[in-house]
Amino acid sequence: MDPSLLPSLAWFAHVAHHRSFTKAAAEMGVSRANLSQNVKALERRLNVKLLYRTTRDMSLTVEGQRLYDVWYPALVAVGRAVDDIHGARHEPAGLIRVNTSRAAGKLLIEPHLEEFCSRYPRLDLELVMDDGLANIIADGCDAGIRIGESLAEHMMAVPITPVLEMAVVATPNYFDRFGEPATPADLARHNCLRYRLASGAVFQWEFTSPAPENHAFTVEPRGSITTNDDDGMIRAALQGVGLMQHIDVVVQRHIAEGSLVRVLRPWCRPFPGFYIYAPVRAQMPARLRALIDFLVEKRNAMPGWNDRY
Repeated sequence: MDPSLLPSLAWFAHVAHHRSFTKAAAEMGVSRANLSQNVKALERRLNVKLLYRTTRDMSLTVEGQRLYDVWYPALVAVGRAVDDIHGARHEPAGLIRVNTSRAAGKLLIEPHLEEFCSRYPRLDLELVMDDGLANIIADGCDAGIRIGESLAEHMMAVPITPVLEMAVVATPNYFDRFGEPATPADLARHNCLRYRLASGAVFQWEFTSPAPENHAFTVEPRGSITTNDDDGMIRAALQGVGLMQHIDVVVQRHIAEGSLVRVLRPWCRPFPGFYIYAPVRAQMPARLRALIDFLVEKRNAMPGWNDRY
């Protein structure tokens, strides 16, 4: 289709809808003469008569009625789509797809789903749980949630947790039986719960020696249990099977309750927390802004946010 026909087709549709050049011209804010000339030009280009005109009446030809029956509904649908797109910049609506690690999804989004859905009833949220380093653009996602250290370049990023630490924990009963490690080197004598990453590698436990050395290093955990499910790893730790290393905010409830005890804290240095990130764009959709603002609101209510920032 020749795109240059579109303006004249739109003008014809309004005339045909009102069955009046005068009413259509008033609606479109143009002169009746200008509107009439455009419709005549369309008839010449299509080499077909679309309208019967008299001094007192106007009606559609067979060809004009056929064109109107197909074109006018399409024009209305396009107009609604444009209005929806325009409105989406101002009112949160539509689908937002978020690629997030399992830990971040369970910690930062799932506990607040009812509140988020109630606050934004026109928003649809799809969570893509992915523990790998995702390319949100290639995956068709609007945003991602990852640890600050692993963010992709050229992204707009907003912190949604305080800075975090890796915590080494086990049950009081486990430590009663096997003792507490004083340094990471002591872990060689303990049963360590191992977490297998999406890449297939086993997560290496991360430490930094206390000042003044401040030397960062990793320890390969040795133990009888390996899993790729962090909830399963936590359940095993709560049964007293062994020690595990996890992000502190994930296990802080168990620590506060006393079901898990933290050790080796001087060897665990803070690192950037979780961020929500998205491609840099001049006009951020209202649906994405709503999610970012919601997560920032929940971040500000987290214990430790005001203390650490």
